Amino acid sequence: MSMPPARLAILSGVLGAALMLQGCLVGAVVGTAGAIVGGAAQATGAVVGAGVDVVTTSDEETKAKREREQRDHEREQRRCEQRQRQGRDC
Repeated sequence: MSMPPARLAILSGVLGAALMLQGCLVGAVVGTAGAIVGGAAQATGAVVGAGVDVVTTSDEETKAKREREQRDHEREQRRCEQRQRQGRDC
């Protein structure tokens, strides 16, 4: 069973581009190629969107990380002050 030339060209182009990418992006591109070849263009946005969501950090995640680091810093400062009162180095 042979594929129409247009589909073959699209598949070749997408697979060629996939070879130039690295890491987890390859999976997203291959998934996108499958969506294009299968004719489900709506799935393309979902695959790319999911790939972008995985590699980006939300504002809530950034804020939570900053707060966690601040608490850790304050905890270490308290421990240092306690050691200094006991006559030890930090």
